Amino acid sequence: MNLHEYQAKRLLAEEGVPVPRAIPAFSVREAVNQARELGGPAWVVKAQVHAGGRGKAGGVRVVHSIAEVEKTAQELLGKPLVTVQTGPQGQHVAALLIEEPSQIARELYLALMVDRGQARITFLATQEGGMDIEELAASRPEALHRVVVEPRTGFLPFQARQLGFQLGLDASQVQQLTRIMQGMYRLAQRLDALMVEINPLAITIDGKLLALDTKVVMDDNALYRHPESDELFDSTQQDGREITARQFGLNYISLEGNIGCMVNGAGLAMATMDLIKLHGGEPANFLDVGGGAAADKVTQAFKLILSDIRVKAILVNIFGGITRCDLLAQGIIQAAAEVGIHLPVVVRLEGTKKEEGMALLRDSGLSLITADGLTDAAMKAVAAAQG
Repeated sequence: MNLHEYQAKRLLAEEGVPVPRAIPAFSVREAVNQARELGGPAWVVKAQVHAGGRGKAGGVRVVHSIAEVEKTAQELLGKPLVTVQTGPQGQHVAALLIEEPSQIARELYLALMVDRGQARITFLATQEGGMDIEELAASRPEALHRVVVEPRTGFLPFQARQLGFQLGLDASQVQQLTRIMQGMYRLAQRLDALMVEINPLAITIDGKLLALDTKVVMDDNALYRHPESDELFDSTQQDGREITARQFGLNYISLEGNIGCMVNGAGLAMATMDLIKLHGGEPANFLDVGGGAAADKVTQAFKLILSDIRVKAILVNIFGGITRCDLLAQGIIQAAAEVGIHLPVVVRLEGTKKEEGMALLRDSGLSLITADGLTDAAMKAVAAAQG
């Protein structure tokens, strides 16, 4: 779960990480009031969306009057911001961060993340902050410095000191870096965070380190341990169908194609999408209904798929392992009848009592297209969507 910049900065500040003076605003009037409260001759107005590349997209602007604050807020709030990470639809701007400008001498990059390859929390840093870290890692990996945290000891101060000298910091700045990294590590532990990123970590003209822009990603699988995550979650940053799916225990991600997919199991869902692509089609979604694929979940899954007006055909690919295929077929028939589907529906069943399940589908009276095998199902779904 992604957090907004203003949320991430507040949480980091609670752990002793220095951040610029800033106040979030959720309306044009609030933006003007927050700028007046901060005072000063200039302000940075930042659109709050769960995507990078805001600056190049016009979502981060330096303004020099209250009138400019008001004009910028009117231009950004309530509109989609299209960045290199959002796709052409952009992301809705429901909040701004009004921030005091900082006088910057240097920009660094510092992030804490989970290195799955090593099964370790790892800090990643470079002297070249403010840029695309993925691009730097690909073109000049030697510019990146890594600090691997040993789980039995946790993060140790000497690791920050070593990194500080590698980054060319003086003794005072190394001490500041140590406190910042300790704060990041505490926050990651407290939130079950997958990433705590500061980009850039600015060095001001008076030698102070400052978290100029921040990003925090919490582990979805650990949210049950964090009731505070409900307050941090922003529904405006997600597809409405994805929010509905979450309420019913479904794993749904909207895509750009026209073949709706309903599958039980994440691995099988990805394989299904690959087969659709292989045979010339485009999946409209990733949708995992879970191992049991009960009738109520199947019904909600059909409703989610049908809410996407781009969908021209539906592929149901179910493996009867935990639940028998005949019971799954009954659930599909019940759900299809309840929802009232008028699109071609291709169904492939595999597993225990497959033949009984397929017979139920054929005799249901519904216009379901049965398939024998995954390849056959994918080809029939592509043909149905095209024809």
